Amino acid sequence: MKQNLLIKVCGMTQAENIRAAEDLGTDLIGFIFYPKSPRCVCQLPAYLPEKAKRVGVFVNQSKDELDMYADRFNLDYLQLHGNESPEYCRSLQSRGFKLIKAFSIAKDKDLSGIAAYENLCDYYLFDTETSLYGGSGTPFDWSLLKQYNGTTPFLLSGGIGPHSVRALQSFHHPQWAGIDLNSRFESSPGIKDISRLQTFINQLSA
Repeated sequence: MKQNLLIKVCGMTQAENIRAAEDLGTDLIGFIFYPKSPRCVCQLPAYLPEKAKRVGVFVNQSKDELDMYADRFNLDYLQLHGNESPEYCRSLQSRGFKLIKAFSIAKDKDLSGIAAYENLCDYYLFDTETSLYGGSGTPFDWSLLKQYNGTTPFLLSGGIGPHSVRALQSFHHPQWAGIDLNSRFESSPGIKDISRLQTFINQLSA
């Protein structure tokens, strides 16, 4: 497994939970602004990360919405989790935004369109295919990523949980940059179990 693996905790909603997750040394904390998600941030939390980077998660939303939340939350990255086109990404990149583009992976062919986004995103995020646009709690077949030969680094997502340590330690890919943690570490939607997260992070870095 790679050293210095980025750890992103996504779907955070409450101030003290955010602070506690950040104190574990997480690198990125995600806030979901997709209205249909049970982890959607309804209001500005009383605490926002000061050390971890702030990531806003959007699904096929307008640039006006992205602008509003990017300003209100002082976002470091915009994560596009829908069917956003390369042209849409290019227009955001040209305005100075850092981007993470999510792709749902279930079959070989799901990797075929990714090359069109090369040089438009800071990271890709490879997730399990689901109608809910993430948060399924189900992993996909990581071996499919052997076919990814692009140069954009990626975060691995989709059902990573407390029992994924061994699988992550045996996973290898030259562009693998980090992991995205969400539903498998929750006590309820939007609330992370900090002790479970801490144990996992300790085991992963052991």
